[in-house]
Amino acid sequence: MTPDMLRERAEALRAEIGKVVLGQEDIIELLLVALFAQGHVLLEGPPGTAKTLLARSFAAALDLDFGRIQFTPDLMPGDVLGTSIFNFQTNDFVLTKGPVFSQILLADEINRAPPKTQAALLQAMNERIVSIDGTDHALGSEFIVVATQNPIEQQGTYPLPEAQLDRFLFKLVIDFPPQDIEMAILQQHAAQPIDVGTEPTGLDQVIGAGELAEIRSAIDAIILDDDILAYILRLVRATRESADIAFGASTRAADAMAGAARAFAALNGRDFAIPDDVKRLFVPALRHRIVLGPTAEIEGRHPAQVLENILNQIEAPR
Repeated sequence: MTPDMLRERAEALRAEIGKVVLGQEDIIELLLVALFAQGHVLLEGPPGTAKTLLARSFAAALDLDFGRIQFTPDLMPGDVLGTSIFNFQTNDFVLTKGPVFSQILLADEINRAPPKTQAALLQAMNERIVSIDGTDHALGSEFIVVATQNPIEQQGTYPLPEAQLDRFLFKLVIDFPPQDIEMAILQQHAAQPIDVGTEPTGLDQVIGAGELAEIRSAIDAIILDDDILAYILRLVRATRESADIAFGASTRAADAMAGAARAFAALNGRDFAIPDDVKRLFVPALRHRIVLGPTAEIEGRHPAQVLENILNQIEAPR
C-alpha cells in the first residue's frame, strides 16, 4: 500500500466518524494514529463531551469486533476477563469469555473500578494476552483499548496507577466545543427522531481487519532517520532532567513516540517522519507519563504546560 493510498483510507475513516462526532478533528486524527500504531488511548473530559460517542463511532466505522465494559466500584476482574465454569454434562471446565475478548474495547469510566480490576487489563494491554486459570489466551494484534474517564467527579474513583497509564499511547483531553460547533450539534440532533439517543447510526464500516493489517505493514516499513530518533530521545530525557518534573518519561514512552511518529507520517501521505510530527505527538504521548514536582504543583501548572516549555527549549533537527 502506497502512502497516498494509506492517506486516502485514513481520510475516508476520518470523514465517516466526522458524520456523528462534530468539532473533534484533532482527537479523531490521534485516534487513527493510535489505531495504526497499535496503541491504546485514554480519553479524558467532563461529562457530556461525547467521549463515549466518539469511542463507539470509532468502532462502528471499523469492521472489527467491539466490546464495552462499564467500569463500576463493584466490577471484578472476572467480569473483564471471563471465567471458567464447570459443565456438569461434560465434567469439564468451560471458558466463558469476558468483554476483553474483542478487537476494539471501550473501557468506559475506567477510574471508577478498584485497582484490582484495573490491573486485570494490564497484561491484556501490554502483551495482548489474557491468562485465565493458568492458560494464556491471545487477543490478536488488532486489540486496542479506548478508555474514558471523568476528571471532575472524583468521589468514588480510583486513580489509575502509573504502570497502567504508561500502557496508553495517548491521553487525549476533550473540552467543550466552540459555540458554532455546539450549535451545529444541536441542529443535527434536532433533525433526528427523539428516541435516537447518542448511538452512532448510519456509519459505514470503512476498514476491516485485513486492510488494517496491510496498513500496519506499510507503516512498519517506514524507517525513522537517526536525527528524528535522537530528537525524540532528547525530548524524553529532558523530562527526567527538568526541575518541574519529579518523575520523567520512560524508555517505553520514547519507543511509543517513535512508533506513533511513523503512523502520523503515513497518515499524512509520507513515507518518512519529520520533526513537526514529533512536536505534534509530544504532549498527548507524554502528559500522562510524567509526575510534576512540588513547585509546579503548588504553582498550579499542568503537565501540558511543562511539556510545552521543554518542547520550546529543545532544538529540533533541520
